[in-house]
Order: sequence, then C-alpha cells, then structure tokens
Amino acid sequence: MTDEPEHTSDGHFVIIKGRRWRATDPELPTDVDEVLRHELMRARRAVGTALKADDAAAEKAARARVQRTKVALGERGTPWWEQSTDERRERWTGLVQELRREA
Repeated sequence: MTDEPEHTSDGHFVIIKGRRWRATDPELPTDVDEVLRHELMRARRAVGTALKADDAAAEKAARARVQRTKVALGERGTPWWEQSTDERRERWTGLVQELRREA
C-alpha cells in the first residue's frame, strides 16, 4: 500500500475514502510545500485547542489560518490549473515569507 492518494486522471483531485478533494498544486517547490503543510497542521491544532476551550474568537482565527493556508496550497480558491505560473507563485509567496520571518 502506498502513502500517495489516488488522483483523478487529470491530476486535479485526489480520492480519499471515496470523496474527491482538490489536489495540492503540484508545482509547489518542496521547501514551500513543507512550510505550508507545517502551518496547516499548526492551524488545525489551534482549531482543536479553541474548540476544547470553547473560545469562539480563537476558533474563528484558527479557521481563518486553515483557510489561508489551504488557498496557498492551491486546495481552495481559484483552481491552480486555471492560474498562470506567476499567479500560482503569488498565491503562496506572501504567506511563506510571513511564516519564514516568524521562524
């Protein structure tokens, strides 16, 4: 068994447990993908922490972080296959630069 999920024939979506989800932009450089996935996990943990604390404001902020990161990964927002190479790069550059400054 492989860790890689099944992709649709056009590569735009992955199939996980019978559901179709938009695939991550395959043109993301490896280092960018790593930074964004790390942030996504941090944001998801923050959602869980906020839910456990019953903190609506923290939950809203954490969910906004998840959304921003998913857009940067190409999994939400304008489909990556409809964007030019420059638009794709612009989609993730700002967040990655911000996250690297924080590190």
